[in-house]
Amino acid sequence: MRPMPRIAVNTGIEIEYDTFGDPTHPPLLLVMGFTAQMTLWDERFCQQLADGGRFVIRFDNRDCGLSSKLDGVEVDMAALMAAAFSGAPVGDVPYTLSHMADDAFGLLTAMGIEKAHIMGASMGGMIVQTMAIEHPERVLSMTSVMSTTGEMEYGQADPEVLGVLIAPPPADRQEFIDAAPRYRVFASKKYYDEAEAKTRAARDYDRSYYPEGASRQMAAIAASGSRADGLRALDVPTLVIHGRDDTLIAPSGGLRTAELVPGSVLLFLSDMGHDMPQQLWPVMVSAILTHTAR
Repeated sequence: MRPMPRIAVNTGIEIEYDTFGDPTHPPLLLVMGFTAQMTLWDERFCQQLADGGRFVIRFDNRDCGLSSKLDGVEVDMAALMAAAFSGAPVGDVPYTLSHMADDAFGLLTAMGIEKAHIMGASMGGMIVQTMAIEHPERVLSMTSVMSTTGEMEYGQADPEVLGVLIAPPPADRQEFIDAAPRYRVFASKKYYDEAEAKTRAARDYDRSYYPEGASRQMAAIAASGSRADGLRALDVPTLVIHGRDDTLIAPSGGLRTAELVPGSVLLFLSDMGHDMPQQLWPVMVSAILTHTAR
């Protein structure tokens, strides 16, 4: 791993990132999901991809981790959720998924990279879909993991799981660590490890606990709408990975993504929830390396 400082990618936005592997190898940009820091891309997972001949780049999205934060910019979450579930226009939001896609391209540009393989998980999958739709000339391939298309008919969360996701944030470090097991409701049932979840929670809290960013990232998702038409027209090699046990973004989200993108490949994993457990890395890494070598 080669730690890097923050780098300016757009007006007022700086992105924290780091890399794994040889910079002369084909670049693979990893985009993480809702409120998740880049450290959720496990270093060992990144290194396995780098060992397979990829130059791996991970980064913190805006409003998360050590990247720029829009402190004090408020979002009316009640109005946002009501509009999103009723199908009404969401209205003005601080930024959209397109802005977050521009951040990712801005990072690549600042690193001197014109084209890259891109992979995103959950909201990160939505971001890489947006990247491929808006600037396919800069995308070598796309991998969309446990994500969806923005269509309300697909990928909807189980109501119990959604309640856990939008529950009030913990007030302090210990409460944050103690709350980690509540996210078990959408994790891979077969591989869940509570001790590991609490260790990860402590690490993430100490690195950057920033619950304020959640409402703005949720607004970006809600305001960006359906990507169905763009995905239908996409001419980018695409791999879709989803888990049968995913209750946060239902399997229909991944199945629909694969259905829409011409020529896409679907990897549907029976024991995978809304996470990427180490036990599934061998099959995932193999699929990603094969896909990015096409």
